[in-house]
Amino acid sequence: MANLNIDSVKDRTFDAIVIGSGMSGGWAAKEFTDKGLKTLILERGRDVKHIKDYPTTNMYPWEFEHRGQLPMSVQEANPIVNRCYAFGESAAHFFVKDAEHPYIQDKPFDWIRGYQVGGKSLLWARQTQRWSDFDFEGPARDGFAVDWPIRYKDIAPWYSYVEKFAGISGNRDGIAELPDGEFLPAFPLNTVEEYFSNHVKSTYKNRYVISARCAHLSTPNQIHLDQGRVQCQRRTICERGCPFGGYFSANASTIPWALKSGHATLRPFSVVESIIYDDKLGKATGVRVIDTNTKEAIEYHAKVIFVNAAALNTNLILLNSKSHRFPNGLGNDSGVLGKYVAFHNYSAHIGAQYDGAKEWTTDGRNPAGGGYIPRFRNVYRQETDFLRGYAAGFSAYRYPERSWDGVGSSLKNNLANKELGPWHVGSHMMGETIPKETNFVSLDDKQKDAWGVPLLKMNVDYDDNDEKMKKDYIEQLTEMFTSAGFTNIQAFTDRRAPGLDIHEMGGARMGNDPKTSILNKWNQVHSVKNVFVTDGASMTSTSCQNPSLTYMAFTARAADYAMSEMKKGNI
Repeated sequence: MANLNIDSVKDRTFDAIVIGSGMSGGWAAKEFTDKGLKTLILERGRDVKHIKDYPTTNMYPWEFEHRGQLPMSVQEANPIVNRCYAFGESAAHFFVKDAEHPYIQDKPFDWIRGYQVGGKSLLWARQTQRWSDFDFEGPARDGFAVDWPIRYKDIAPWYSYVEKFAGISGNRDGIAELPDGEFLPAFPLNTVEEYFSNHVKSTYKNRYVISARCAHLSTPNQIHLDQGRVQCQRRTICERGCPFGGYFSANASTIPWALKSGHATLRPFSVVESIIYDDKLGKATGVRVIDTNTKEAIEYHAKVIFVNAAALNTNLILLNSKSHRFPNGLGNDSGVLGKYVAFHNYSAHIGAQYDGAKEWTTDGRNPAGGGYIPRFRNVYRQETDFLRGYAAGFSAYRYPERSWDGVGSSLKNNLANKELGPWHVGSHMMGETIPKETNFVSLDDKQKDAWGVPLLKMNVDYDDNDEKMKKDYIEQLTEMFTSAGFTNIQAFTDRRAPGLDIHEMGGARMGNDPKTSILNKWNQVHSVKNVFVTDGASMTSTSCQNPSLTYMAFTARAADYAMSEMKKGNI
């Protein structure tokens, strides 16, 4: 029996453990297995295999029982996830339903999750922008949060590294506050988007409207074909899963790449309850997993552990990883674990009409979504009564002026009208929020989930800075729309709770000082050298760019460092 036990421990021992199989976890798995490390990939949800497990990807609208809509009973049972734009009949199977993993809202927070192999990489909006030094230097300039321990030059080579493999489409726009990358050909702006771009460039200093940069294969390179991916077909039904691998997801790219190496073991249905810390050895030795089906507790061991469970679940795991050395959570000597959580403010929008370009319409679909307006406020100097800034989306579209009036043949005739109406233009705000100690998550000391793990409590909210920023966005975009000759301009805000942007960040932030941060410049826990966090939890501030590309670059960089430290015997 002793020998059997030894064999069992050996079977559960790896070189590396990666917690989470999504955007950043997939990259950690790829990097470790590329170097021959025996790697365990833990995923709390089910397995989703590329192509095979995309049940709706090739369905026509009339093949859906409810024509794409969800029954009222499903919507009423899921008031939180139902607010997400992609939660519909074609993709609901990729979302966590409200009752499946409850949490406590001390303040309203819409926590949108995807528990499956690939995580939310199946569902993301695929927008990818690099950060610049204006972003990394933000906290040092205004004193909110702590100084980032890195600058753009530290991460730039890793942006290039992941861009080449993932496949990012865009133009080399030469904008200092939005560095160029390793791009495939961009998806072009349409005629009205191009008109607005030219108008803004000629009318304003340091304001631009560019083709949105996105993780789609406009023209694949050999490295993408080697992954089994081909050109994006511009179907724009990406949330169903793409059988062509036309956009980057862990399912189509990094996870199968890691598995193909022969060095990866993928274990779905595995909730990580905690990271095991050995007081005598002074390091983490493994993780404790609860099998979601059997509720069996199992321990796995490894030399290095990467925590990539997505920002808030990563905070949950670290907070729940208690020991004699760390009674308040793994690596939490500073007491800031779970604090300084931030997100993106998407709560303002503006729309209008354009009466020009009537000889043009659009042809086909643009998976990039149209244009992108990089941040232009408080970049080179503090010029407003709020801190940091915002980016914005911009798109233009035109469609037939159909009428929904009538019954029978009259309704059919009204719907058959092909006469085009005016162009419509729209924009949405993407604002940076300021990390604050009062925005935090914590563990409930009584309530637990179905696997015996404490429930997470949310205390995250907007503040006066967000309101001032939102007001400025509406004023500036209204002025820009007016000067471009757009009419019927209508701005509006919604009362969405934090979280619906699905860009939560922080809680286990990077920093130079162990007294005020959890991680060092390598995404390594200051006081536990063999544990790394490279997902959204690691972010010191949020900037206003979509964060996924930065997570990928951080992960590749940290994995490279971890492997070098393992070779030196430091881990």
